Amino acid sequence: MNKPGFSILIATKDRIEDLKFTLKKNSYLIERNDVECIICDDGSVDGTSQFIESNFPQIKLIRNFKSKGYIYCRNLLLNNVKTEFAISLDDDAHIVTEFALESMKNYFDEHLGCGVLGLRIYWGLDEPKTKLSNEKACRVRAFVGCGHVWRMKAWSEIPNYPEWFIFYGEEEFASYHLYKNSWEIHYLPEVLIQHRVDIKNRKKNSDYLIRLRRSLASGWYLYFLFWPKKRIPKQMIYSIFIQFKNKVVKGDIKAFIAIVMALLDLIKAFHKVAKHSNRFSDDEFKYIKQLPETKIYWKPE
Repeated sequence: MNKPGFSILIATKDRIEDLKFTLKKNSYLIERNDVECIICDDGSVDGTSQFIESNFPQIKLIRNFKSKGYIYCRNLLLNNVKTEFAISLDDDAHIVTEFALESMKNYFDEHLGCGVLGLRIYWGLDEPKTKLSNEKACRVRAFVGCGHVWRMKAWSEIPNYPEWFIFYGEEEFASYHLYKNSWEIHYLPEVLIQHRVDIKNRKKNSDYLIRLRRSLASGWYLYFLFWPKKRIPKQMIYSIFIQFKNKVVKGDIKAFIAIVMALLDLIKAFHKVAKHSNRFSDDEFKYIKQLPETKIYWKPE
């Protein structure tokens, strides 16, 4: 039996149908002897754990009987990895590319300074008609949560994801700490992930306000944690202005509420921000900003 070289990590809560689809699509990977799959069930009441135990006994199941939150689960998963590499997937995302593990392993072997691989992600409910891309692998600023790969040596050298962010922003937090520890983040378009999300209709979902609130708050936490102090006021004003211009003045009252709540979140969390700040020098900041932006969305030609 081959010693596992990759772990596949999935955090889930009460989304059994999404998880079933993901596991079915990637069952050929989960069944490999060189792969370990670890799932954290964060207090589901829809039979998720029972389904995994009955249908995928080879999966290592971590069960929180009381929900601890998404970022807590991601830390728990990563800190239980024993393999050299770990693939982090959302429960509604699956790997499309054949021989994906081989591509990842080869790339890591050729780029020893790479700590995380961001993968090419297609956001949509239906699989794209064409899966080909002309994009080239490159170094980037950060990575996306729903589909990326850790070199576990890099994870061991940085702090855990900040659970007080609650949702959003943890990848950029990790990216900045990776830079501080001389690790690089690369984009590998050779491997395609399908994230089964309807982006256009997300605004209509009941969780739109809370998602926007968390997104704004985490972005502002990052300013105060890492940005040179002199750059923060202008960026805060610009961030709030853009939200008003693009959402509030167009009648999006939920956006206004989210802005106010996110500002209150920032005030409440300021002691944590002060405690954990790790600012860039001006030169470091300029260097990071000139790196290619995070590759979030891929659209077929």
